[in-house]
Amino acid sequence: MRTTVNLDADIEAEVARLQREQGLGLSEAINTLARRGAARPRTDVVFTPVTFDMGLMIDVADTQRALELLDDLDASR
Repeated sequence: MRTTVNLDADIEAEVARLQREQGLGLSEAINTLARRGAARPRTDVVFTPVTFDMGLMIDVADTQRALELLDDLDASR
């Protein structure tokens, strides 16, 4: 495939380095970098929520009771 791409300065420098060190052409160097990126193992990101003790326990499965507690809390302010 023939196309035009704009390379950021750091990528352009890496392409030039590959061309110089390995004697690759422009397309070969870009393809090499793309394959390296595609071959990197994927890492799963584990989400860990940050929690704080706010002193009020609400069973979120019991929505009616949760709404009552929130109404009571709002009325007391």
